[in-house]
Amino acid sequence: MTSIVTNNAAIAALNTLRSINSSMESTQSHISSGLRIGNASDNAAYWSIATTMRSDNKALGAVEDAIGLGAAKTDTAYTGLEAAIDVVSEIKKKLVAAREPGVDKDKINKELTELKSQLSSISQSSSFNGENWLYNDTTTAPATKTMVGSFVRAANGNVSIKTIDYDTSKSMLIDVRTQANGLLTKGYAVIQGTGTTVNATYFLIDANGTATNTGTEIVLTSTTSDLNVEGMVSAVDKMLKDMTDAAATLGATNARLDSQKEFVTDLRNVITTGVGRLVDADMNEESTRLKALQTQQQLGIQALAIANSNADNVLSLFR
Repeated sequence: MTSIVTNNAAIAALNTLRSINSSMESTQSHISSGLRIGNASDNAAYWSIATTMRSDNKALGAVEDAIGLGAAKTDTAYTGLEAAIDVVSEIKKKLVAAREPGVDKDKINKELTELKSQLSSISQSSSFNGENWLYNDTTTAPATKTMVGSFVRAANGNVSIKTIDYDTSKSMLIDVRTQANGLLTKGYAVIQGTGTTVNATYFLIDANGTATNTGTEIVLTSTTSDLNVEGMVSAVDKMLKDMTDAAATLGATNARLDSQKEFVTDLRNVITTGVGRLVDADMNEESTRLKALQTQQQLGIQALAIANSNADNVLSLFR
């Protein structure tokens, strides 16, 4: 039935066109944003997961930066400690040479003095961002340094930050305030001669600290006995062992930081990919849908025009 009051065909065509336009608007939004789920109304569950994981990913980014900072500190300390080991090894070599008969010990001592100055320079220079794990001139004793290692979300939703610790007292070379805390400033007890009892104590550098060090500074003079030289060599050898142990610990800590940084980087990439699978739009699918909707829109416009023309045809009969 054709009515001049109510154009049912036009109403149906208009409703269809409105539905097509709404679908086109949604599809165009997906294409322009690249997201299939851009807000909670699209899919509340997936949107919530994606939002939480994006937030965690940002936190992991901060962890990655913090690990890089921690690695820079351990790298600096390790580099300085490695250089110091080379210098102390050279001192040991000079002391062994001083054991040879007829050697001018005073001249060797001048070389030792320069090597000690080099050790002080290395220790003071091994600083990163205001932190020095080899040299301490404050009243605060060397302490354990805490570095951010990871960000963890438990199954119950609670979050926590895990850390990687390093005890700087293991690598402290010079402690001005308390010389007993520094590997180069503290005294090493040794056995001189053929006995079995500790009978001498030597330290390498006198930092002129507030707390007087125990023992004798490793200094050569023309009157230094061969027995004393042997005791100094033994003390330096113990010193080298402690320094080598400290370098090994630093190296292990640095390797752990590097490994953790690589893991965090991979984890961030995986999370980004996982979130993308949940909310990203399939551009091939969306572009195909848009093309189909554009065709439907053209047909809807033509259908609406035809429906409106039917009423015009009826009205023309009364002219």
